[in-house]
Amino acid sequence: MVVSMEESHEILNLRAAREILKSSIEKSRNISTSVDETGSRLKITRHNLAFLQAAVKNMACGCALYHEIRSHVDRAIGPSCAVLKVLDVVYELQDSLDTHPRAAGLSVYLTNIKRLQESLKLLAGNCRLVILWLEDVLQFLKKNAADYEDDWYLVQVTKVTKILVELQGKGESFGQDGGFLSSAFDNLETECRHLLTDASFLHSSSPSQLQAITEVFAANNRLEKCMSIYAEIRIANARATFEALNIDYLDIKLSEAASVQTVDGYIDQWDKHMEFAVRHLLREEYRLCGEVYKEFGSDVWMNCFATIASQCGFIDIFDFGNKICKCKKEAMKLLKLLKIFSTLDKLRLDFNDLFGGKFCIKIQNQTRDLVKKVVDGVCEVFWELLVQVELQRESSPPPDGSIPRLVYFVTEYCNQLLEDENSSILIRVLEIYQVWNQVKFEEGILSNEIHNIMKAVEINLETWAKMFNDTALSYLFMMNNHWYLCNNVRGTKLGDLLGSSWLWAHEESAEYYAALYMRESWKKLLVHLCEEGLTFFPGGRAIDRNLVKKRIGAFCEAFDNMYKKQSKWVPSDKGLSWKISQLIVEAIVPHYKSYLQRFMPGIEHETDVGNDVKYSAESLEKLIGSLFQLKLGRYSSSKCTDLVGVKNAAANHFSSTPAAA
Repeated sequence: MVVSMEESHEILNLRAAREILKSSIEKSRNISTSVDETGSRLKITRHNLAFLQAAVKNMACGCALYHEIRSHVDRAIGPSCAVLKVLDVVYELQDSLDTHPRAAGLSVYLTNIKRLQESLKLLAGNCRLVILWLEDVLQFLKKNAADYEDDWYLVQVTKVTKILVELQGKGESFGQDGGFLSSAFDNLETECRHLLTDASFLHSSSPSQLQAITEVFAANNRLEKCMSIYAEIRIANARATFEALNIDYLDIKLSEAASVQTVDGYIDQWDKHMEFAVRHLLREEYRLCGEVYKEFGSDVWMNCFATIASQCGFIDIFDFGNKICKCKKEAMKLLKLLKIFSTLDKLRLDFNDLFGGKFCIKIQNQTRDLVKKVVDGVCEVFWELLVQVELQRESSPPPDGSIPRLVYFVTEYCNQLLEDENSSILIRVLEIYQVWNQVKFEEGILSNEIHNIMKAVEINLETWAKMFNDTALSYLFMMNNHWYLCNNVRGTKLGDLLGSSWLWAHEESAEYYAALYMRESWKKLLVHLCEEGLTFFPGGRAIDRNLVKKRIGAFCEAFDNMYKKQSKWVPSDKGLSWKISQLIVEAIVPHYKSYLQRFMPGIEHETDVGNDVKYSAESLEKLIGSLFQLKLGRYSSSKCTDLVGVKNAAANHFSSTPAAA
């Protein structure tokens, strides 16, 4: 079938309409799908808007609440910024204090400590301000937050407040043990020990450095610890100094039965050590304590010095004087006690200066106690000297007619007492003793007592002379002693005290007893050389030669017996020995020589002596000259310090005063 053009056009239009409709239907479907999807989204959006509406409502309420605490937060911002800045400074200073003070420089180190302390104070102050404002915020949040335990702002503010409280605590505890500066103070203690043990401590700037360290310690309640370190180091230093002085003798144990001779050689050492300890070592410690702790008052540094003085070993040196006082009572003890008193007396002003404070009461008491013991000990021995000399009177004289040890002892001992230093000290001690005992002091007490002692010695000599069975020996004994007292006392302190008349009297007595000695001994030999019964031939020869030889033989025999007996006798010195020999020679040899020339001509020299004659005049003179030579100086060099331990009736009471024998 043939379609017309018109129909053909309509068909095309229908087709086009169909496509359009088809396309519209497809779009409608798509739109329907989109609408469905949009509906779902709108439902979700509506749901979210409900939550958003609630959140906006809550935010509006919160903003209103937070607006009310904004002023508190604003006020905390300034101090908070200051806290952060100060905290940075604190950390920087803390790092600088981790180094050793010597590495950083002590002055810089001390300055940084002070800066750190100031920074920590500032930190604590700013933290306190911030905490005050934040505490108000916390209180507000706790009251208005619905669930304040889970509130983020509340949690953060609480955390910040806690941190600030900790920072404030660190700032306030900067000077306490275990605090923020503990390690820095430990470093300072180490440096303090180093300065105190430095060999150049006494002659450098160390005292001023120590003073600076001490001020820092004191500002942080550590002054006592600083003083403890100071005393510990200085005590150890002083002890080491004392040990270097060779003071082992201080460890000697002395009982009441011990003789002072046991430590005789140590008294002078003790004097030097005591003077060194007081005038040098302790004086220097006194000065240093004053320099280092002068800013804290005299009580502080005097207390520190007293600790050093009482623990450095000085008391051990001091106590040696007490050991001497404990020794048994003997004459030589008096001289040693005078030495101790002299030492204490010359250091008296130093003692008053160094130990006069209330912190040195122990040393003061020990000093007074020692002085009292010394004074009592000196007077006890001194007033018994005369008694002990008199007690020796009951003993026996030397059997060889020599000088009794008592005479040697007393003369040398009195001379020592009269030495300028000893006499002045002894007189002062006697005066102190009598003042203590409320007794009026007598002028010339020392010289009067020595006169009495020497008078007692003279009486002893007279008593002992009567004890000899041999009269000639008795006269020799008296001649010996008068000669000794005259010649050995002259020119000494004792001789000056006794005077020239006393010396002259003993010189006269020596001459007197020499004459008696010759009369009772050697001159009696001349009786054998009498001329009775002898006649002479022209030319001078004796008629009875046998009688002559008999009389010469009797003379020689008597001479030998006298020589043998007196060879055991002892003159006091070489001068007296020579004098006695000369007296014997003058008394015998001329008579003997004349007798030989008259009755035995041809026997003039020693070579001419034969069987008939034993001695020529020359050999007799030589023999007389050698009579006392072997015995010379038997006791002439004896010192009173050697005369101890002599057994006698008074030995238990006064052992150093020797018996006559």
